Amino acid sequence: MITSKEERRRRSSSIISHLQPETIEEQSDQAALPNLNANWVNNKGAWVIHFVLIACLKIFYDLLPGVSQELSWTLTNISYVVGSYIMFHYVTGIPFEFNAGAYDNLNMWEQIDNGDQYTPTKKFLLGVPIGLFLISTHYTHYDLGMFVLNCLACLVVVIPKLPSSHRLRLSVPELMTSSSWDS
Repeated sequence: MITSKEERRRRSSSIISHLQPETIEEQSDQAALPNLNANWVNNKGAWVIHFVLIACLKIFYDLLPGVSQELSWTLTNISYVVGSYIMFHYVTGIPFEFNAGAYDNLNMWEQIDNGDQYTPTKKFLLGVPIGLFLISTHYTHYDLGMFVLNCLACLVVVIPKLPSSHRLRLSVPELMTSSSWDS
């Protein structure tokens, strides 16, 4: 049996590893039942929640005393990007145990639409942070400092969504030596 560590192809001292394709057994496990962890994002109602979250974040930051409109838009952008990154790219596996661990090595972005690229859902989820970056850049009056923060935040969440980043993992070896990461 191949362990989780053996499934990753890594060069020595590299922080980038490429996850190997699934075996035929894993592919049949994934096809046996629908993936409830990732199928909900295809519903149009699920798309609306992104705009609701952005609006709620904007209202929250507007209500904080001493926060300017420029800072409010930047904080909204950064908060949305951090939440989106954690949800779609950081956490692997699924919270349910009905697929017998078929998706344990995949993050949610890789599970959406069975890993197919350029689907309507993935285009939407790629467009939201880009649109939020453009809006926040406009409302910060193109201030250089805010632009750099907003641009970096946008890049942090857009780069993992690109097809060239599919099944790539970034890891710092010193942080990965802990036994809690090996399980």
